[in-house]
Amino acid sequence: MKHLPIFMHLENRTCLVVGGGTVALRKIDLLLKAGARVRVVAPRLGTGVAELAANGRVTHYPGVFTTQHLDNCALVVAATDSPLVNRWVYQKACERGLPVNVVDEPGLCSFIFPAIVDRAPVTIAISSGGAAPVLTRILRNRLESSIPAAYGRLAELVGRYRAAVKRRFGTIRARRLFWEQTLEGHVAEAALAGHWHEAERMLKHQIEAGNGDSGGEVYLIGAGPGDPDLLTFKALRLLQKADVVVYDRLVPEAIVDLARREAERVYVGKRRNDHSLPQSDISQLLADLATQGKKVARLKGGDPFVFGRGGEEITLLAEQGIPFQVVPGITAATGCAAYSGIPLTHRDYAQSVRFVTGHTRNGRLDLDWAQLARERQTLVFYMGLTNLNEICAKLVEHGLRADLPAALVEQGTTPNHRVYVGSLSDLYEKVKHLGVASPSLLIVGEVVRLHESLHWFSGEEGGAEVFPPQCHRRDRVTDRSEVA
Repeated sequence: MKHLPIFMHLENRTCLVVGGGTVALRKIDLLLKAGARVRVVAPRLGTGVAELAANGRVTHYPGVFTTQHLDNCALVVAATDSPLVNRWVYQKACERGLPVNVVDEPGLCSFIFPAIVDRAPVTIAISSGGAAPVLTRILRNRLESSIPAAYGRLAELVGRYRAAVKRRFGTIRARRLFWEQTLEGHVAEAALAGHWHEAERMLKHQIEAGNGDSGGEVYLIGAGPGDPDLLTFKALRLLQKADVVVYDRLVPEAIVDLARREAERVYVGKRRNDHSLPQSDISQLLADLATQGKKVARLKGGDPFVFGRGGEEITLLAEQGIPFQVVPGITAATGCAAYSGIPLTHRDYAQSVRFVTGHTRNGRLDLDWAQLARERQTLVFYMGLTNLNEICAKLVEHGLRADLPAALVEQGTTPNHRVYVGSLSDLYEKVKHLGVASPSLLIVGEVVRLHESLHWFSGEEGGAEVFPPQCHRRDRVTDRSEVA
């Protein structure tokens, strides 16, 4: 460890910044956030620092640095464009035993400014000791994205009850267990969801009862269309909190692996016409696990409320009085279309979009074809691969043009992402011998024309579309004009 991490209390203490430009402004902002009184020495001030001085937020001493400026200072920063001045400030600060930082000169620093994640009163500092400042910023950004801002307010809530917990629980171990259970339980969930009065009520109750939160709960989580990076922050947080993860075939292994290592994994299958567990049994399994006091993450591909049967699962939970949360996910239509460069709506092509199931019911594709076969809208058929030929034929039969563009997106947003482009009249013939795999999504409408110019994502297996010139399979068309 090159530097010892120390958090300094600077509220109402004087800090000196030598320099008045953009670099100095960044350090001044940090010092002001820490409550310091900032003294700025510079012949001239940049716009930002000048505004702070004009508003009385900093005290400006025009002219050059002298040792008198160090009087009564707790900390010193040198941020001028003169190496000689910066070194002089460093030497004089060191002679007085003052912490000093010369910006972008690690060798002239007795302390450094880390990258900061501010969730006041929670503060996280990251440093590479000056070796890789860009890397520390990247790490900070990752932490920023995974730690909700509400954690700061949660810390304030907990702080107000530390004394009460200390009185209620006589040992350090008992207090630690109480806080671990509480901060991983319903109190924290209510707080992070913005229900602060309810969180405080539950916290008071648990302190009075002398126990933490040991109740079970189900998290119905939308896992998105496949790319793990498309998980929401809340989905990742709850997944990593779960004791049990219940998942099916549409959830990639890379997403399941984001759960805690010690969490139990339960696979429930759900291939078409080949369910490892019937839907009713899955719903009851969730209820049984939660009744045992476990936190259960039910991962569902896409969004659980868009052809995901999520409503059926939480209906049973609601009937049995089991707590649950629903975390929306990026549904396959928006994810696959975005990765394929196909806007689902566009001012010139489509003013509405419809999401439609491509599954049969009782052996029939029972859809309102007359409503679907309308111009200037986009149709997205989920699970449409098996019935692709019938879907295309029915749309033409009910009035859509045979040459209307259509695209089949195979395993969208994943490394196996493929886009098969054609029209209602020929798409099925073009793909029927290509071994297209599920899950696949059918997009119909003029917006498909934009794929050729807007596609940007290429899966690891060879490109974002099935008919590009670089394709080497002999059973694939290689002339773009044939699929325009």
